[in-house]
Amino acid sequence: MLTPERHRLILEILKDKNIIKIQELVDLTNTSESTIRRDLTQLEQGKFLKRIHGGAARLQGKLEEPSMTEKSAINLQPKKAIAQFASNLVEEGECIYLDAGSTVLEMIPFLPKNIVVVTNGLMHVNALLEKKIDMYLIGGFAKQKTKAIIGRGALASLEHYRFDKCFMGVNGIHPQFGYTTPDQEEALIKNLAITLSREAFVLSDDSKFGEISFAKIADLHEASIITNEFEADTKEHYLSKTTIKVVTA
Repeated sequence: MLTPERHRLILEILKDKNIIKIQELVDLTNTSESTIRRDLTQLEQGKFLKRIHGGAARLQGKLEEPSMTEKSAINLQPKKAIAQFASNLVEEGECIYLDAGSTVLEMIPFLPKNIVVVTNGLMHVNALLEKKIDMYLIGGFAKQKTKAIIGRGALASLEHYRFDKCFMGVNGIHPQFGYTTPDQEEALIKNLAITLSREAFVLSDDSKFGEISFAKIADLHEASIITNEFEADTKEHYLSKTTIKVVTA
């Protein structure tokens, strides 16, 4: 099978399945694993798909944004492992910012109590109160889909604080285009929190690597990444620009 034919077949399969394994493609095309890996690399460079561990996945739409309920139900075990590792970075006496991300929410049960938290996550409020952690909720517009406080009021409110560390979720992580999210107003809040923090951490499962959403948050070097795994073939593109900690569940 010629290269253009393989590329067309791979993209047609991804339209239907969203994710495909390398071994499936080896069997379907009757070619070697190294050839398929080269095909996937070429298609990723052309922004037709993204590499994932052991295969490839369809790229999401740049404005595609799952609700907080949907996000909370996806990849739960990796999220908990990432969140527990992240919470261990928080020390007694620190003031931290917790973004409205679903993986960030999973940090709360593991946090030390003698800290101060500022957040724009409505979903975080009850968990923080139950843990008896001192908390400030920034003011602004309450976004129904992601349960995040955003807007001009949120930016003005956030400006009053400075943080030891901030922790946030993103929709896309890309070596060239950095951290991105579908909503430009959420991107502004995330960017400001990074700017106001001594250290910044992005909490993300491996599905976000290679994705590019509509609004840029920051460049890769502006935050460290905590994740569960990512494709070995693309490691060097990321590790040359930021620090990545891989946490196993």
